[in-house]
Amino acid sequence: MTFEIRAIAPDVLDQLRKTDDAGRAPRRIVEEEGGNPLRCCLRRSQAGEAILLAAYAPLRRWAVETGADPGAYEEVGPVFVHEEPCEGPRPETGPGYPAAMGGPLRVFRTYRADGSILDGHLVDAHRSADPMAASILLETLLENPEAALVHVRAVEFGCFLFEVRRGVPESLPTGAAPVR
Repeated sequence: MTFEIRAIAPDVLDQLRKTDDAGRAPRRIVEEEGGNPLRCCLRRSQAGEAILLAAYAPLRRWAVETGADPGAYEEVGPVFVHEEPCEGPRPETGPGYPAAMGGPLRVFRTYRADGSILDGHLVDAHRSADPMAASILLETLLENPEAALVHVRAVEFGCFLFEVRRGVPESLPTGAAPVR
């Protein structure tokens, strides 16, 4: 089993930088200390960076792409992104679970192809900070044939962090091994 970690897509980021999924202009923040999880490049913000806080509805956007109907499971929540386009996730971070997105508590929510929720797993700080342990759990969740995708969220703030789908990551260099 292989899987792909997906940051927010560049075309969606362009939209969110103008008007977020709640219909508002995003809030500009210049980081004093840094440390906020950036959903555009899957790393933490740094002191002095200009970022935006925007509302994002990942299931709504996935539903448009696939024809699913998440119904009551559609959530709109806060995400931090760079104010200006960035290079996205860096190749040196590899194709697996991004360690920079670990934290005290994470929830891995699995959704069916019709948009309904299949399962949820609470992940503690130890596992969410260990890319191998988190990758094994994601692989296990995606082995269920009913699972279409997994959303990783921060429990403390309810924030969407990234999406996980089956498949070989596009970012793999030729000859590189997929996440297993």
